[in-house]
Amino acid sequence: MNDRYDAGYGSDQYELVGYDEYGQPVYRQIPAQQQQTYDPYASQGQGQGQSQGYGYDPYAGGGQQAAPSYDTGQQPSVYDTGQQPSMPPTPGYDPYGTGGQTAYDPYGQAATSSRQPRVAEQTAHIPQQAGPVREPAEPRQEDDERDYHTGQFAFVEQPDGDSEDVIDWLNFTENRTERREEAKRRARSRMIALVVVLVLVAVGGVGYLWYAGKLPGVSSSGTKGGTTTSAVAQKRDVIVLHLHNTGGGGTSSVLLVDNTTTKQGSTVLLPNSLALTDDDGTTTTLAKSVDDDGSSGTRDQLDTVLGTSIEGTWRLDTPYLQNLVELVGNIDIDTNADVPDPDAKKKGEEPLVNKGKDQTLSGKAAVAYATYRASGEAQNAQLERFGQVMQGVLRKMSSDSSAATTTVQTLAQILDPSLTDKDLGTFLAKLADLAKDGDYKTALLPVQSDGTLSAETSSSVVKDILGGTAKSPSAGSAVRVSVQNATGVKDDTEKARVVLVNGGYTFLEGGTASGTQATSKVLYSDAADKENATEVAKTLGLGTGAVQKGTVGSGADVSVVLGQDYKPSSS
Repeated sequence: MNDRYDAGYGSDQYELVGYDEYGQPVYRQIPAQQQQTYDPYASQGQGQGQSQGYGYDPYAGGGQQAAPSYDTGQQPSVYDTGQQPSMPPTPGYDPYGTGGQTAYDPYGQAATSSRQPRVAEQTAHIPQQAGPVREPAEPRQEDDERDYHTGQFAFVEQPDGDSEDVIDWLNFTENRTERREEAKRRARSRMIALVVVLVLVAVGGVGYLWYAGKLPGVSSSGTKGGTTTSAVAQKRDVIVLHLHNTGGGGTSSVLLVDNTTTKQGSTVLLPNSLALTDDDGTTTTLAKSVDDDGSSGTRDQLDTVLGTSIEGTWRLDTPYLQNLVELVGNIDIDTNADVPDPDAKKKGEEPLVNKGKDQTLSGKAAVAYATYRASGEAQNAQLERFGQVMQGVLRKMSSDSSAATTTVQTLAQILDPSLTDKDLGTFLAKLADLAKDGDYKTALLPVQSDGTLSAETSSSVVKDILGGTAKSPSAGSAVRVSVQNATGVKDDTEKARVVLVNGGYTFLEGGTASGTQATSKVLYSDAADKENATEVAKTLGLGTGAVQKGTVGSGADVSVVLGQDYKPSSS
């Protein structure tokens, strides 16, 4: 593009000199000596003179007309159709070729060396021309390569306000996206944590049901947690408790059992009629043994009969029971009888203990209820009331071993040397924990009228709660023989006892059968005791044909059923 501006079709040319206050370009006329004209068709006669402009009319009779002036912008266009004053004909010019003109310019430029008069230099203002100044375009050669410069390009910049708005919008969008992603991550984390908690709860619930033996198909009798541990292999802690009634006389005995394998606590009520055998083989009862043999002798005899291992004896006189109930803060139990006040002077006064559910008993009322036995009642009825009181005491006692030990020490009672205050306190704290959780029960040891135990009736207590099998005798100890009389003659039992004790055996009273039997039997349950059974049969004068494998009474190695064929005189 050319920076110069041709105002018309004549030879006058303009160049840009600047811009006015409105930003419009300002031009000026270029002097004649600086003008360069390129005419590809004016090759002839250029050396003779200046060629005419576009306003030359060869048919104008030798005169040169002025080029019309065009205004493309804001000023009114002016077009002069008139002719300029005629000038003298150029020598040698003949428009029709009749003269002797030597030089001819077909475009109206006279071939003369003289210059035409020029109008004084003017400054032209052409408002239509706007834009940046550009250098005149140079002819492009075929092999030229364009060389672009940064000045040839214009860059548009956004205003600062728009840029800040865009940045703010991008930051807002980015922050909102980050918040959404963070919220999604938190939601996923919470969901994962919830799933983990639910899985743990489910596993814990199933584990608890399995441990509690409440899952179908996994529970078994004799165990709490549904385990396959046999009743004999279960670990138990056992203490025998003797309550001495200092006011009315008599004793009451129970076994406190903590099954550490099944996490089950129990109170086994021992009737006073339970038959025991003392050291010399003499048959006695539990009540008589407590009065005569004391705590240590009775404990050994109970071990022999029940086949258990009692760790200690707790003697509790009624005044100490009253103090114990008051120390734990009274007890709440369901009473089954109205108990009169033993200190009442008149009959018909208000009972000390009322019959009903959830009765709160003080220490005095608890002692009265535990020792109460109505007229005509069996001793087992009074024993069951004592068991209720003891279970109520355990529910109120602290489950902390230290606190329970303090309670025992506060009683200031004299204990068996084999059972210290700390041992008893720790033992009672464990039972208290089981009693509060409902894992505690009370069971009565079934005893026949003659004080003996039958295998059928005692298995639910002796086998399931206490272990179920007789304790194996240690080396050098006497074989325990249980004798049941089915001869119909009462004295045959005593005669058999004397013979067995003299033979070095330990006699166990097996009671009297409901009916008579014709033949005698000597039974053993373990193959290792077959030889002992044979020796017992010989000692009693029975043939070896009476020896057979069968059910043996609890606590015995060999059981003997004396039939009518038994002849005491022959033994």
